[in-house]
Amino acid sequence: MATPAEKLVRTYLDHLTVERGASPNTVAAYRRDLARYTSFLATRGIDDATAVTEADVSAFLADLQAPVDGHVPLSVSSATRALVAVRSFHSFVAAEGRTSDDPAAAVKPPKAAKNLPKALDIGQVQALLDTPDTGSPGGLRDAALLELLYGTGARVSEVVDLDVDDLQPLLADPDAGLRLFGKGRKERLVPVGSYARRAVEAWLVRGRPAFAQASARPSPALLLNSRGGRLSRQSAYGVLQKAGEAAHLTVDVSPHTLRHSFATHLLDGGADVRVVQELLGHASVTTTQIYTLVTAEHLREVFLAAHPRAR
Repeated sequence: MATPAEKLVRTYLDHLTVERGASPNTVAAYRRDLARYTSFLATRGIDDATAVTEADVSAFLADLQAPVDGHVPLSVSSATRALVAVRSFHSFVAAEGRTSDDPAAAVKPPKAAKNLPKALDIGQVQALLDTPDTGSPGGLRDAALLELLYGTGARVSEVVDLDVDDLQPLLADPDAGLRLFGKGRKERLVPVGSYARRAVEAWLVRGRPAFAQASARPSPALLLNSRGGRLSRQSAYGVLQKAGEAAHLTVDVSPHTLRHSFATHLLDGGADVRVVQELLGHASVTTTQIYTLVTAEHLREVFLAAHPRAR
C-alpha cells in the first residue's frame, strides 16, 4: 500500500502532466527522482511529506553526493536535477495548503564547475553530414535527420516527434519555417535552410515509401525505422554515433553535439545571442549565454596561435 508521501507524489505528477503540460520525458525523470526521495525519507522513518523538515531535504542532497550503502554518488548536475524535483514537489504541497511552510525552499543546489559545451568545427560537421549513403533509403533517412538537427538546432526529441504533416507548410513555402514543440510543449517557429529542405524532400520521395511499406499500420511520423515505425531517440543517437565513426571524428558525437555546434557557429558568424535563444527555445537568455563563452575561448585560441606576440 502506498504511503501518504507516495500518494502526494502521484498527485503532483498528475499536476505536472495535466495542469502544467510537462513532457512525458520530464514527468518520467521527476518520477524517478521523487521515488528515490521517498525511499530516502522512509529510511529516516518519514512516510508523510508534510512531516519533512529542511534538515531532511539537506540530508537527502548530501546522501546523493556521498558513496553511502554502496551506491555511486551522483554528479553535481544529477544531484541538482533531483533537488529541483524535490523543491518543485514541496512547493506544490505548500501551494495546495498541505503545509504552512516549504522545507525545501532554502536548500541550495551544489555548485558545479562551468563546463563549456563541446562543439564541432565546421569541417567536422561537414564530414559528419557527408557520411550517409544517399543511394539507400536508410542513408536518405539519416541525411534528413542530420541536416535537420544541425540546420535547426532542434533537440532530438523535437525532430523524431515530427510528423509528415508538420513539414507540409515548409515544403509548400520555403520561407514558412518549421514549427517545433519544446519543453513543456512550448511552441516556436524556426527557419530551415536549403540543405535540410532538400534532404527532407529526398527522404520523403525516395526513401520513406520503402520503410513505410514494412508496416501494416501506416505511421504519421516523418522519420521511420526499417520496420515502418517512428524512429526513436535511442536509434537517432545510434545514427549519430555511426556517422561520427564513419567521419573518423575523435570526439563523441550525439544529437546534442549538433545543437551545440548550431549555436556556436551562429554566434561565431555574428548572430545576436537573443536570436540564438529564440532559435534554441531557451526560456532564459542565461542558458544561451554559455555559448558566448565557447566563442570567446575559440577567439583566444586563434589569437594565441596566430599573433606573433601573443605568448
